[in-house]
Amino acid sequence: MARIPTYLTVYHALKQQIKEKKYPCGTLLPTEPELCAEFAVSRTTIRKAIGMLVDDGYIKVTQGKGTEVLDASTVQKLNCVSSITETLITKGCVVTTKGMDIRIVSSSPDVAKALQITPGEEVYQIQRIQCADGEPIAIMINYLKVGQTPELESYVNTFSGLYAFLEEKYGILMREAVEYLSATVASFTESQLLNINVGDPLLCSRRITNNSLGIFEYSVNKLVASKYEYCVYLQSKENL
Repeated sequence: MARIPTYLTVYHALKQQIKEKKYPCGTLLPTEPELCAEFAVSRTTIRKAIGMLVDDGYIKVTQGKGTEVLDASTVQKLNCVSSITETLITKGCVVTTKGMDIRIVSSSPDVAKALQITPGEEVYQIQRIQCADGEPIAIMINYLKVGQTPELESYVNTFSGLYAFLEEKYGILMREAVEYLSATVASFTESQLLNINVGDPLLCSRRITNNSLGIFEYSVNKLVASKYEYCVYLQSKENL
């Protein structure tokens, strides 16, 4: 098992404390020296964890005042890479997974190109059906570079949200992504898996995601168009 960096452990602990209202909205977190003592870590570690909480919209640091806890439920995290699972949970859906399969496969030319590796190089392939409130909503296939997730196949059927799982078990954070959206229709096999009619509209999402070490994941997802939507935030050129 890969060792989770100390700053991530502190980040998760503080985030959980905020969610559990140990530090309610509008209150201040303990000072850096107090947090260093509480977690027995350096100031550098605390500052890194605090920076991540700021990026996620949980807190705000004000010079001369301190670190204030925000109402994260009202913050639209436009700068965060979120998964389909996280989006569904935010909408209040109960998310479950069925038919999960995790195995090492030889990369196809398309997968190799996306991950910038040699065709035929081994990758982890994760396949599953994602359900919202008991209804199938997406066919999901993720390809991960091997090496950063040892023994990943042993965790089959133990998680629903891949990104949250990777962060918790391996300390891997998804930092940047490029996503391509297109329209398609359900094939016979897809219609059977998603409980829809052949020819029903689907959203096709292809995403290339980076972690701190570079390109790490390529995913291809087919979603029932009538049950899922994307929201894109746009700015005028004057604000760029």
